[in-house]
Amino acid sequence: MIAGDSRFYTQFYDWLLARKLWSQEAIRHSFTLAAARVGPGDRVLDVGCGFGNFRALVQHADYVGLDPNFGANLPFVRREHLSDHLRHNAGAYEIVCAFEVLEHLTSPTEMFADMVRATRPGGLVVVSVPHVPSALTRIPNFLLNAPPHHLTWWTETALRALAAAAGVCVESIEPAQWNETDSLMYWMARCSPIRCRDIHFHDAPSWYVAGGVGFLVGRLAYALNKTPKTTDEGAALVMVARRGAEPAQPAKGL
Repeated sequence: MIAGDSRFYTQFYDWLLARKLWSQEAIRHSFTLAAARVGPGDRVLDVGCGFGNFRALVQHADYVGLDPNFGANLPFVRREHLSDHLRHNAGAYEIVCAFEVLEHLTSPTEMFADMVRATRPGGLVVVSVPHVPSALTRIPNFLLNAPPHHLTWWTETALRALAAAAGVCVESIEPAQWNETDSLMYWMARCSPIRCRDIHFHDAPSWYVAGGVGFLVGRLAYALNKTPKTTDEGAALVMVARRGAEPAQPAKGL
Protein backbone atom coordinates (compact mmCIF):
# COMPACT_ATOMS: atom_id res chain seq x y z
CA MET A 1 0.00 0.00 0.00
CA ILE A 2 1.12 3.56 -0.71
CA ALA A 3 0.88 6.05 2.14
CA GLY A 4 -0.22 9.65 1.64
CA ASP A 5 2.57 12.21 1.28
CA SER A 6 2.80 15.83 2.39
CA ARG A 7 0.98 17.09 -0.72
CA PHE A 8 -1.84 14.59 -0.22
CA TYR A 9 -2.43 15.58 3.42
CA THR A 10 -2.22 19.31 2.74
CA GLN A 11 -4.91 19.00 0.06
CA PHE A 12 -6.94 16.50 2.09
CA TYR A 13 -7.25 18.65 5.23
CA ASP A 14 -7.73 21.85 3.23
CA TRP A 15 -10.70 20.09 1.57
CA LEU A 16 -12.15 18.95 4.91
CA LEU A 17 -11.68 22.32 6.59
CA ALA A 18 -13.21 24.24 3.68
CA ARG A 19 -16.38 22.10 3.94
CA LYS A 20 -16.46 22.27 7.75
CA LEU A 21 -16.04 18.50 7.99
CA TRP A 22 -13.12 18.95 10.37
CA SER A 23 -12.02 21.58 12.86
CA GLN A 24 -8.45 22.79 13.18
CA GLU A 25 -9.10 23.15 16.92
CA ALA A 26 -10.52 19.63 17.40
CA ILE A 27 -9.86 18.10 20.83
CA ARG A 28 -10.08 14.32 20.76
CA HIS A 29 -11.15 12.28 23.77
CA SER A 30 -7.86 10.39 23.39
CA PHE A 31 -6.09 13.70 24.20
CA THR A 32 -7.96 13.85 27.50
CA LEU A 33 -7.07 10.26 28.38
CA ALA A 34 -3.38 10.90 27.66
CA ALA A 35 -3.30 14.30 29.40
CA ALA A 36 -4.38 12.63 32.65
CA ARG A 37 -0.99 10.87 32.62
CA VAL A 38 1.07 14.04 32.20
CA GLY A 39 2.59 15.65 35.30
CA PRO A 40 3.91 19.19 35.81
CA GLY A 41 7.20 19.72 34.00
CA ASP A 42 7.06 16.38 32.15
CA ARG A 43 8.75 16.40 28.76
CA VAL A 44 6.08 15.39 26.24
CA LEU A 45 6.70 14.44 22.61
CA ASP A 46 3.64 14.46 20.31
CA VAL A 47 4.55 12.54 17.14
CA GLY A 48 2.51 13.38 14.05
CA CYS A 49 0.97 16.22 16.04
CA GLY A 50 -0.91 17.89 13.18
CA PHE A 51 -1.83 21.38 14.38
CA GLY A 52 -0.55 20.65 17.90
CA ASN A 53 -3.99 20.61 19.53
CA PHE A 54 -2.89 18.25 22.32
CA ARG A 55 -0.68 21.03 23.68
CA ALA A 56 -3.77 22.90 24.94
CA LEU A 57 -4.38 20.11 27.49
CA VAL A 58 -0.77 19.85 28.74
CA GLN A 59 0.30 23.45 29.17
CA HIS A 60 1.83 22.46 32.52
CA ALA A 61 4.33 20.25 30.63
CA ASP A 62 7.32 20.82 28.36
CA TYR A 63 5.66 20.04 25.01
CA VAL A 64 7.32 19.32 21.66
CA GLY A 65 5.33 18.40 18.55
CA LEU A 66 6.72 16.65 15.48
CA ASP A 67 5.02 16.69 12.09
CA PRO A 68 6.71 16.84 8.67
CA ASN A 69 3.41 17.76 6.97
CA PHE A 70 1.96 20.42 9.31
CA GLY A 71 3.03 22.86 11.97
CA ALA A 72 4.42 25.67 9.83
CA ASN A 73 4.74 28.90 11.87
CA LEU A 74 3.98 27.11 15.15
CA PRO A 75 6.95 27.56 17.52
CA PHE A 76 6.24 24.35 19.45
CA VAL A 77 6.07 22.11 16.34
CA ARG A 78 9.13 20.85 14.51
CA ARG A 79 8.73 19.80 10.89
CA GLU A 80 10.92 16.72 11.15
CA HIS A 81 10.60 12.95 11.26
CA LEU A 82 10.93 11.03 14.51
CA SER A 83 13.94 9.10 13.19
CA ASP A 84 15.79 12.40 12.70
CA HIS A 85 14.66 13.77 16.07
CA LEU A 86 16.06 10.69 17.81
CA ARG A 87 19.63 11.55 16.85
CA HIS A 88 19.81 14.00 19.73
CA ASN A 89 16.74 13.10 21.82
CA ALA A 90 16.76 9.35 22.50
CA GLY A 91 15.41 8.61 25.98
CA ALA A 92 14.62 12.29 26.56
CA TYR A 93 10.85 12.26 27.20
CA GLU A 94 8.60 11.18 30.07
CA ILE A 95 5.68 10.63 27.67
CA VAL A 96 5.70 10.04 23.90
CA CYS A 97 2.32 10.15 22.15
CA ALA A 98 0.98 9.49 18.67
CA PHE A 99 -2.72 10.19 18.12
CA GLU A 100 -4.20 8.66 14.97
CA VAL A 101 -0.78 8.27 13.34
CA LEU A 102 0.18 4.57 13.15
CA GLU A 103 -2.65 3.77 10.75
CA HIS A 104 -1.17 6.15 8.15
CA LEU A 105 2.20 4.38 7.99
CA THR A 106 3.54 1.54 5.88
CA SER A 107 5.66 0.40 8.87
CA PRO A 108 3.83 1.13 12.14
CA THR A 109 6.02 -1.31 14.10
CA GLU A 110 9.14 0.67 13.17
CA MET A 111 7.49 3.91 14.22
CA PHE A 112 6.35 2.48 17.55
CA ALA A 113 9.85 1.14 18.25
CA ASP A 114 11.25 4.63 17.62
CA MET A 115 8.67 6.07 20.02
CA VAL A 116 9.91 3.68 22.70
CA ARG A 117 13.49 4.79 22.01
CA ALA A 118 12.46 8.40 22.54
CA THR A 119 10.96 7.54 25.95
CA ARG A 120 13.09 7.56 29.07
CA PRO A 121 13.27 4.28 31.07
CA GLY A 122 10.08 4.10 33.13
CA GLY A 123 8.28 6.54 30.85
CA LEU A 124 5.02 6.09 28.94
CA VAL A 125 4.16 5.54 25.29
CA VAL A 126 0.60 6.44 24.28
CA VAL A 127 -1.02 5.68 20.92
CA SER A 128 -4.56 5.97 19.62
CA VAL A 129 -5.68 4.18 16.47
CA PRO A 130 -8.90 3.50 14.52
CA HIS A 131 -10.24 0.05 15.27
CA VAL A 132 -12.46 -2.69 13.95
CA PRO A 133 -15.33 -3.22 14.52
CA SER A 134 -16.41 0.39 14.88
CA ALA A 135 -18.61 2.98 13.19
CA LEU A 136 -15.72 3.77 10.82
CA THR A 137 -15.70 0.20 9.54
CA ARG A 138 -19.49 -0.03 9.20
CA ILE A 139 -19.76 2.78 6.61
CA PRO A 140 -19.87 1.21 3.12
CA ASN A 141 -17.08 2.18 0.71
CA PHE A 142 -15.76 4.73 3.22
CA LEU A 143 -12.71 6.13 1.41
CA LEU A 144 -11.53 8.16 4.42
CA ASN A 145 -10.87 4.82 6.12
CA ALA A 146 -8.89 3.38 3.19
CA PRO A 147 -5.45 3.89 1.58
CA PRO A 148 -3.70 6.23 1.06
CA HIS A 149 -5.25 7.70 4.22
CA HIS A 150 -5.70 4.71 6.56
CA LEU A 151 -3.48 1.74 5.75
CA THR A 152 -4.39 -0.30 8.83
CA TRP A 153 -7.21 -0.81 11.33
CA TRP A 154 -6.48 -2.16 14.80
CA THR A 155 -7.78 -4.46 17.52
CA GLU A 156 -6.78 -4.78 21.17
CA THR A 157 -4.94 -8.01 20.31
CA ALA A 158 -2.92 -6.22 17.61
CA LEU A 159 -1.99 -3.40 20.00
CA ARG A 160 -0.81 -5.87 22.63
CA ALA A 161 1.32 -7.62 20.00
CA LEU A 162 2.79 -4.26 18.96
CA ALA A 163 3.74 -3.50 22.57
CA ALA A 164 5.22 -6.96 23.12
CA ALA A 165 7.36 -6.66 19.99
CA ALA A 166 8.78 -3.37 21.29
CA GLY A 167 9.40 -4.73 24.79
CA VAL A 168 7.02 -2.43 26.69
CA CYS A 169 4.34 -3.33 29.24
CA VAL A 170 0.72 -2.44 28.47
CA GLU A 171 -0.95 -0.56 31.32
CA SER A 172 -4.32 0.05 29.69
CA ILE A 173 -6.26 -0.17 26.43
CA GLU A 174 -9.59 1.65 26.32
CA PRO A 175 -11.93 3.24 23.78
CA ALA A 176 -11.88 6.97 23.14
CA GLN A 177 -15.37 8.33 22.74
CA TRP A 178 -16.64 10.64 20.01
CA ASN A 179 -16.07 14.39 20.00
CA GLU A 180 -18.02 17.15 18.24
CA THR A 181 -15.91 16.87 15.09
CA ASP A 182 -15.52 13.14 14.48
CA SER A 183 -19.11 12.33 15.57
CA LEU A 184 -20.16 12.89 11.97
CA MET A 185 -18.76 9.43 11.19
CA TYR A 186 -20.83 7.90 13.98
CA TRP A 187 -24.01 9.35 12.47
CA MET A 188 -23.02 8.32 8.94
CA ALA A 189 -22.76 4.71 10.12
CA ARG A 190 -26.05 4.92 12.01
CA CYS A 191 -27.91 6.41 9.03
CA SER A 192 -26.51 4.17 6.27
CA PRO A 193 -29.02 1.55 5.01
CA ILE A 194 -26.06 -0.84 4.60
CA ARG A 195 -23.72 -1.48 7.51
CA CYS A 196 -20.53 -3.38 6.77
CA ARG A 197 -19.35 -6.39 8.73
CA ASP A 198 -16.88 -8.69 6.96
CA ILE A 199 -16.76 -6.88 3.60
CA HIS A 200 -16.07 -3.14 3.71
CA PHE A 201 -15.65 -2.12 0.06
CA HIS A 202 -17.80 -3.42 -2.77
CA ASP A 203 -18.28 -2.22 -6.37
CA ALA A 204 -22.08 -2.27 -6.39
CA PRO A 205 -24.58 0.56 -7.05
CA SER A 206 -26.45 -0.19 -3.83
CA TRP A 207 -23.27 0.34 -1.82
CA TYR A 208 -22.53 3.70 -3.45
CA VAL A 209 -26.11 4.82 -2.83
CA ALA A 210 -25.93 3.63 0.77
CA GLY A 211 -22.74 5.61 1.30
CA GLY A 212 -24.35 8.74 -0.13
CA VAL A 213 -27.50 8.30 1.97
CA GLY A 214 -25.40 7.75 5.08
CA PHE A 215 -23.46 10.95 4.43
CA LEU A 216 -26.47 13.16 3.63
CA VAL A 217 -28.77 11.91 6.38
CA GLY A 218 -25.84 11.55 8.75
CA ARG A 219 -24.94 15.24 8.28
CA LEU A 220 -28.49 16.17 9.26
CA ALA A 221 -28.37 13.92 12.34
CA TYR A 222 -24.97 15.36 13.21
CA ALA A 223 -26.24 18.96 12.88
CA LEU A 224 -29.10 18.14 15.25
CA ASN A 225 -27.27 15.99 17.77
CA LYS A 226 -23.48 16.55 17.48
CA THR A 227 -21.93 14.14 20.00
CA PRO A 228 -24.03 10.96 20.46
CA LYS A 229 -25.52 10.45 23.89
CA THR A 230 -25.16 6.68 23.73
CA THR A 231 -21.80 4.91 23.72
CA ASP A 232 -20.55 2.28 21.32
CA GLU A 233 -17.03 1.04 20.58
CA GLY A 234 -15.89 4.66 20.41
CA ALA A 235 -13.88 6.59 17.87
CA ALA A 236 -10.52 4.92 18.56
CA LEU A 237 -8.56 2.61 20.83
CA VAL A 238 -6.05 4.23 23.18
CA MET A 239 -3.12 2.19 24.51
CA VAL A 240 -0.84 3.31 27.33
CA ALA A 241 2.36 1.27 27.69
CA ARG A 242 5.35 1.71 29.99
CA ARG A 243 8.97 1.31 29.04
CA GLY A 244 10.94 -0.78 31.50
CA ALA A 245 13.68 0.56 33.71
CA GLU A 246 16.22 -1.13 31.46
CA PRO A 247 16.61 -0.33 27.75
CA ALA A 248 13.72 -1.90 25.80
CA GLN A 249 14.48 -5.13 23.97
CA PRO A 250 12.24 -6.57 21.21
CA ALA A 251 10.33 -9.69 22.23
CA LYS A 252 11.77 -12.88 20.77
CA GLY A 253 9.90 -14.38 17.84
CA LEU A 254 7.93 -11.21 16.99
